[in-house]
Amino acid sequence: MNLTKRIALTIVALIGFLTSVKLAFIYWDANFNPYALSSFCSINDLIDCDGVAKTTHSQFFGVPLALWGLFLYFVFLFFTYVDKIREIKIKDFRIFAYFDVFKHPEAYICALGLISFLISMILAGISIFEINKICVLCFFTYILNLLIAVIARPAGENPWSVIVTSTKDLIEGLKVKKYAIAFSLCVIIAVAFLTYTTLSDVMAPQMKMHKEMQQYSSPSGEYKVGGNILGEENAKLVVHEYTDYQCPFCFVLNTMMQRAVSELSGLKVVHHNLPLDMDCNPMMEQQMHAGSCLMAKYAIAAGMQGKYWDVNNLLFDKEFQGEEDMLNNLKNIKGLDIEKLKKDAYSREVAAELKKEIKEAIELGIDGTPAIRINMETKVGIMPYEELKEKLIKAGAEERK
Repeated sequence: MNLTKRIALTIVALIGFLTSVKLAFIYWDANFNPYALSSFCSINDLIDCDGVAKTTHSQFFGVPLALWGLFLYFVFLFFTYVDKIREIKIKDFRIFAYFDVFKHPEAYICALGLISFLISMILAGISIFEINKICVLCFFTYILNLLIAVIARPAGENPWSVIVTSTKDLIEGLKVKKYAIAFSLCVIIAVAFLTYTTLSDVMAPQMKMHKEMQQYSSPSGEYKVGGNILGEENAKLVVHEYTDYQCPFCFVLNTMMQRAVSELSGLKVVHHNLPLDMDCNPMMEQQMHAGSCLMAKYAIAAGMQGKYWDVNNLLFDKEFQGEEDMLNNLKNIKGLDIEKLKKDAYSREVAAELKKEIKEAIELGIDGTPAIRINMETKVGIMPYEELKEKLIKAGAEERK
């Protein structure tokens, strides 16, 4: 490999590696840090790195795609310098002679670049047509993968020939016992690791949440009392929940509370809006869930028509591409006057009610969602349903007979 090609590959691979590091931090904040502010590449509903990171498509076998990217760029760098590495000696002993098996590193880099680019195009399609959001940093790495393949292409070779060369080298290498053993050990370790990450979801909490959400379908609001209240009007136990319509865990809490109302007597649930949106929440120093203030206003406005829980459940159940898309979905709610809903949503009365709910939450020290208040105890976050049910029974609710 000539010097110019080596330098070019090094620069592009390092850029890709550092971009993957940034994507890993974005993934961490999006899925593990409920108080994280929006990243610089979450600009609107379409350009939204955080939104993409929160989806189940941002991982593969339980491992974040950003970490797969880190591994890929490390491999690119390894093959860029493998011919130098295997010549390292200590007292005339080549300690990395084992790497002699890698006969055509340029072909391997080119083949990996092409394969990763093809996978990138599949991910781009999922992003555009299924998630309906674009991660600009992800798309940047897609371009880098193709660029690496172009730079690394051996003279006179075409895409198919580099893949054939790489495959032949792999087969030839596996004919040597020591390499076959090493390869087998790597495969066993990789399978064991990916099995663990897939089953545990330790690095993919959004997958765990997705599995939990499968337990819950759109609740019916069967036990609604009126307005934003579910359960029994004169119940012994009153529970307050605070949610944001763009918070996935809030969906889980909302449906769990409706399940609890259906299974327990002596329970009343009061729903409060706490949008993590700078448009109406003075607590927010940076935008997190743009549009959630408007969604909250539509829920409150629906309550004026006795349709609070119908709209509440629909807002949690679906993702909307703007206000018009949301209204088109709300039209499907029987008995809901859409024109009146639109007018009320922008009224001073609704704005004042939302402001009041947010102010009360802030005064209680609630700084995130979902949150639940049982008697005088407030908990921010989610808990397993059985644990929640046990808490409610201890606080005074009873199993329905």
